Amino acid sequence: MDQPTERNRLDEEESPYLRQHADNPVNWQPWDEQALETAREHDVPIFLSIGYSACHWCHVMEDESFADDEVADMLNENFVPIKVDREERPDVDSIYMTVCQLVTSRGGWPLSAWLTPEGKPFHIGTYFPKESKRGQPGFLDILERLAETWETDRDEVENRAQQWTDAATDQLEETPDTVAAAEPPSSDALEAAADTAVRSADRQYGGFGSGGPKFPQPSRLRVLARAFDRMGRAEYLEVLEESLDAMIDGGLYDHVGGGFHRYCVDRDWTVPHFEKMLYDNAEIPRALLAGYQLTGDERYAETVAETLEFVERELTHDEGGFFSTLDAQSEDPETGEREEGAFFVWTPEEVSEVLEDETDADLFCARYDITESGNFEGQNQPNRVQSISSLAEEFDLEESDVETRLEAARERLFEAREQRPRPNRDEKVLASWNGLMIATYAEAALVLGEDEYAETAVDALEFVRDRLWDADEKRLSRRYKDEDVAVDGYLEDYAFLARAAVGCYEATGEVDHLAFALELARTIEAEFWDAEAGTLYFTPESGESLVTRPQELNDQSTPSAAGVAVETLLALDGFAGDSEAFEAIASTVLETHANRIEANPLQHASLCLAADRLESGALEITVAADELPDTWRDRFAETYHPDRLFARRPPTADGLEAWLEQLGLADAPAIWAGREARDGEPTLYVCRGRTCSPPTRDVEDALEWLGGNTSATTADETTSDGPESPF
Repeated sequence: MDQPTERNRLDEEESPYLRQHADNPVNWQPWDEQALETAREHDVPIFLSIGYSACHWCHVMEDESFADDEVADMLNENFVPIKVDREERPDVDSIYMTVCQLVTSRGGWPLSAWLTPEGKPFHIGTYFPKESKRGQPGFLDILERLAETWETDRDEVENRAQQWTDAATDQLEETPDTVAAAEPPSSDALEAAADTAVRSADRQYGGFGSGGPKFPQPSRLRVLARAFDRMGRAEYLEVLEESLDAMIDGGLYDHVGGGFHRYCVDRDWTVPHFEKMLYDNAEIPRALLAGYQLTGDERYAETVAETLEFVERELTHDEGGFFSTLDAQSEDPETGEREEGAFFVWTPEEVSEVLEDETDADLFCARYDITESGNFEGQNQPNRVQSISSLAEEFDLEESDVETRLEAARERLFEAREQRPRPNRDEKVLASWNGLMIATYAEAALVLGEDEYAETAVDALEFVRDRLWDADEKRLSRRYKDEDVAVDGYLEDYAFLARAAVGCYEATGEVDHLAFALELARTIEAEFWDAEAGTLYFTPESGESLVTRPQELNDQSTPSAAGVAVETLLALDGFAGDSEAFEAIASTVLETHANRIEANPLQHASLCLAADRLESGALEITVAADELPDTWRDRFAETYHPDRLFARRPPTADGLEAWLEQLGLADAPAIWAGREARDGEPTLYVCRGRTCSPPTRDVEDALEWLGGNTSATTADETTSDGPESPF
């Protein structure tokens, strides 16, 4: 038959992942109307390949199959081959990954799916080798068989495609028929999620699960932190600390240059999968900040600072936004081949060559487990395995001397590593991932007291707002790359960025950030809220129509879009106008999905956190002052308040009037109304669940009032009467 597609069109795309495949002999098409119409016009199936730029097995399948002329001929003649960057099109990825998990009970990337011209899947899997091996079917054999089946057994193909599409629709789109009698889940769901996290915890090595691979699971860590604050059970804090310690000591963390890798391939967190994703380096530090407030462990704060330094150095656009990923692979100087981890790993000889001083080299190797046998293909990913005190004793040095030597050694090794060929960087700027990173910088500014973090957060927010927000249409685009803007924003883009804008308002007291958050929230209501179904969908009402309209209720590598949206709507409800019902929307979403949340709370971690916030009521800290006094910020930073909202406002009624005009509000919302500064001095008003303290200029008075009006159990009152550990 004639080829349905004439050429590879990926050279027209900005996505680094798509451009990686622009030289393939496969006539790849982007997911667009031209490609879909070609499939319909020629009545041929679609081969859909989904991946991302830092995906190791995506590179393997490209080398084995997509760069192969024989495979390309088969694809080009019998299918419309479409490439999708999952980071740009999470809606497409969500639909077909759901089908893959339903059909095969597993998932991952590259995702390989065969679709009817209408986009309905009839065969699916992940990585396939070119030729069959070890019981795994070969890609060529599959292509040949499916091309024949399409011609000879079309009815069976269409029936299967419809069944799988219906199953995906039921999983992703449908909501309960009736929710009128339902109520939002209570804080019991948070407790149940925390209990499940404890039961699934690896109490020997930290993290979750009894084997490898080990993923960071920051949403579970947030659940444990919040649940400990609410219930005070020692096990919650113990599992949180064990997980944080494992991640910052093991190979997940880059001990030379800072920042976190994607995950570790083993149970004991030794060897990572080496790519670095922006979202991990946002969400893990956020969990560390909670750990720091709960425990006072300075290592957590230091790791946050080092990670943010890495992000600023290696993942930040010159004008403010954040790039997406660093690849796992880089060129091995000895072989010239791209190898996983080549940039990051060391041998004892390499360490000695850089440091020259034998004691310094031995100290570093002992501290970070750099051995002759190696832990990764004969080389070593540094893991922190010895304490400073044990090293001081072993090397007959003062502890302060050991610390000084190790830091000097790390700096020299970092400088040497900078001369190596670097991993590729995916330089697309995604609204949602930037929202996660901005929120972490804003939180770090408040917890660690560093104004530079607030400046970085604001610079990034303004970068994204300038390039991706259409102020006239009130619409957000998802991706910016080299002056090119593409893809309508999804719920996660609006929700994550709205939460970030709230964080910037809290950290700076600038009302413009609050105004932007409210604009985003109003578009969430207009484009993603379905009052009849009682839910928030992942794709906008005005967006592209796919075979199903997904919701994102589960937490995965990033938080649930619906969960973050609900929490953010609850936070913004106190600033909304009379005609806006953010809390009602949030409450209804939780009611709609109450049975699902309660049946599997840990899978819905962010929605459990939102349900807890709804029941407990936000901790509103209204600050009537031109500036947040440092002593106030420091005192609040010392204590973990997971649902704290700094509702800053001008000290006078006249100053507030200008804010209300900017926000389009006729009257001051209750969170600000009547809460002026007293006697010309900064004044605090602290409220929990619409019960408020007297106005005060003494932060200790406010904290004392809060201590008597909170559902949390303090660390001093912690008991260990939780469920027994299964270990």
